[in-house]
Amino acid sequence: MAFRSAGKAPLLLELDLTQHLVEHEPDDPLAKLRSRGKPRLRPVLRALHEAASDSRVVGLVAKVGDPSMSLARAQELRDAVIAFAASGKPTVAWADTFGESTNASIACYLASGFGETWLQPTGEYNLLGVAAEVSFMRGVFDNVGVEPEFGQRYEYKNAADRLVQKDFTEAHRESADRLAEAAWEQIAAAIAKARGIDVANVEAARDKAPLFPDEALAAGLVDRLGYRDEVYREIRRRIGGDVQLLYADKWAPPTSPVKRIATKVHQRNEPGVALVEGYGPIVTGRSRRIPLQGQAMGGDTVAAAIRAAVRDEKTKAIVFRVDSPGGSAVASDVVWREVGCAREAGKPVVVSMGAVAGSGGYYVSCQADAIVAEPGTLTGSIGVLGGKFVTRALTDRIGLNRGSVAHGRQARMYSTQQGFSDGERERLEAWLDRVYDDFTGKVSAGRKLTREQVHEVARGRVWIGADAAERGLVDSLGGLRDAVQLARSKAGLPDDAPLRPAVSVAPLARLKPPRSSEDPRAAASLSVAATTTDLWSAGWGEFASLARSLGLPGAGPLTMLSVRLS
Repeated sequence: MAFRSAGKAPLLLELDLTQHLVEHEPDDPLAKLRSRGKPRLRPVLRALHEAASDSRVVGLVAKVGDPSMSLARAQELRDAVIAFAASGKPTVAWADTFGESTNASIACYLASGFGETWLQPTGEYNLLGVAAEVSFMRGVFDNVGVEPEFGQRYEYKNAADRLVQKDFTEAHRESADRLAEAAWEQIAAAIAKARGIDVANVEAARDKAPLFPDEALAAGLVDRLGYRDEVYREIRRRIGGDVQLLYADKWAPPTSPVKRIATKVHQRNEPGVALVEGYGPIVTGRSRRIPLQGQAMGGDTVAAAIRAAVRDEKTKAIVFRVDSPGGSAVASDVVWREVGCAREAGKPVVVSMGAVAGSGGYYVSCQADAIVAEPGTLTGSIGVLGGKFVTRALTDRIGLNRGSVAHGRQARMYSTQQGFSDGERERLEAWLDRVYDDFTGKVSAGRKLTREQVHEVARGRVWIGADAAERGLVDSLGGLRDAVQLARSKAGLPDDAPLRPAVSVAPLARLKPPRSSEDPRAAASLSVAATTTDLWSAGWGEFASLARSLGLPGAGPLTMLSVRLS
């Protein structure tokens, strides 16, 4: 079938899904410069959901293969591709290889959302399944004379296990195994449905992989073998001749520039939804970029953005996008409080979880009116850890002598030269209990669950989004677009009510310091990068140097250590 439009060259939208799509637009000039030219996720999603109704757009072609893509990100993109394909316009995915000596299960999953999949004749089809690997440091510490002394709440808070154990505990293995199992179930079911084959056949292909191209073809996992020129030649033949190629994030609705400007001006004054964004480890103070670690979510910055949305009379609801492994308990509490204040002010808050929203990332979310997550989002991790490394044997071994004086029975509680005394251990355990009780109490109130119900799904355990939804930690499954529609509904707004940033500050105005905590610039990120030391200080406060020496997550005690499903 040929899709043509009168008067203008037809558009064939392109996607390059071999590189990372930028979701969060950086605030500081250096970060903006580094991200220049990289494709943006939100314009891509907008095009996939809206461009199908544009008569000029005749199809979609995508190169697939980003090895770093999370399952949750792949799900949001795949759903958008399927929405585009509902128009009847062709969608084609192609890859020179689905992994080259690497696991490409998520890329295979993403490609299955397209109507047709091509693979280069010399490529691989590495649908290898899902695995979770964990490094345990206890043997290293024993060898160098370091004794880890930690407490955790509770058995599933496995960040501590990585430091004090040499292998999986039963609880740690159970949690990791379920994450891998659930991720594979989602991948296999989706591929089977899209390719019209049984899940058993998908699993048989998995257990035989890596597959040669002809084997992937015979198994029904790809449709054609060919090179890029053959892919594009076939698409052009199918849609009826010459087309103009256009990257999807460059697409705009077919209206005149004057009309687009008029629409923006009109929407600026219309009731709408404010978008508040929280990305990266949660730290005290303002958001900033940390060398080698990227964006950090500052409690003060996010709180100020929520306050700005509450003060704006045109804002009728708030969508809070959270993509964070957590961090500082204090900073998380700052944000939690402002979410509650927004709700008290009559502004519904809907959280949209990204790839990960665990520990502190769940803490800041739990009081929202609704939580939306992808089936593959990693969330939960409702727990806490704390402790120290005792390095006395190591320093003795290398001839480093330390003297000390102290006034106060527990002045050296966090000294790395001695273990915890009975009294110090008692205070540490009391602190862990207090943080955990506070955390679970807030989850109980926010999610309308009993303390017992919360404890059953908490205890530090990480859940995949679909499992979290079954247990009441998440309300519905979907992406940012779904969260925005839910917020509009809760506020009684029409389906096309505008979505706006909670805070909009001109670039030059950002260079000036805020005049007060209510100044919109107080919600803008710093224009200079922070140091790595700043991250530790913001996450652990006066215990920063201790936490750094321990190898603990720099962002703080409510941090969910990275879980990479590959």
